[in-house]
Amino acid sequence: MDDIRQLEKKIRYEFRDKDLLENAVTHSSYIKEYAGNRKSNERLEFLGDAFFDAIIGEELYKIFPRQEEGFLSRVRASLVCEKSLAKAARQLDLGQYILLGNGEEKSGGRDRESILADALEAVIGAVYLDGGFEPVKAVVLDVFREAIEDAKEGKFIITDYKTALQEKLQHEGITDIKYMLIDESGPDHDKTFKVQLVVNGRPETKGEGKSKKQAEQQAAQAMIERKCNVF
Repeated sequence: MDDIRQLEKKIRYEFRDKDLLENAVTHSSYIKEYAGNRKSNERLEFLGDAFFDAIIGEELYKIFPRQEEGFLSRVRASLVCEKSLAKAARQLDLGQYILLGNGEEKSGGRDRESILADALEAVIGAVYLDGGFEPVKAVVLDVFREAIEDAKEGKFIITDYKTALQEKLQHEGITDIKYMLIDESGPDHDKTFKVQLVVNGRPETKGEGKSKKQAEQQAAQAMIERKCNVF
């Protein structure tokens, strides 16, 4: 693993507690193989996810003062998902700093999107614990400056959630994706449809709309917004 102090320079933040940064780049596979007194970055990832989402949400709120909640949610979902996080992590060369077990190392874990995305969220959580909200906000807005600029130009807006979700799941080897009609109500000229999204036989999110397609899109959108950064 490269000198972790170089990572501080890349994110433009110097830690007072260096152990927090080391914790942020420690994958669970490393703990299983080497144990010791270290902890994996999973708790920091949980914390970083929450602050990352809030910071991006606040920035989009400022950038798009006339847009409604639905538009803001769609753009935020695109920015805070795994793909966006992994892209930013690669720009930081974050993979070279991650502590991995031998199995993950040999299987290409250092460049795996899920591992990179989780590690970057963990770094965000670590910055918050070390310095507070303003420093972590500065780091997030700096690291994601390019992505935010793209969002301003409309490059990240998802319009077909079903296709976006299907592509994401298939990339992870998941092909068992079903939309099941669970309710149909109202008169023929004004029906409301409710569908259940089922992935690998497990019920996930629900959607509702004036057509089956609209309900399916809503269910897919809910899945993306809830799960995008942990697929």
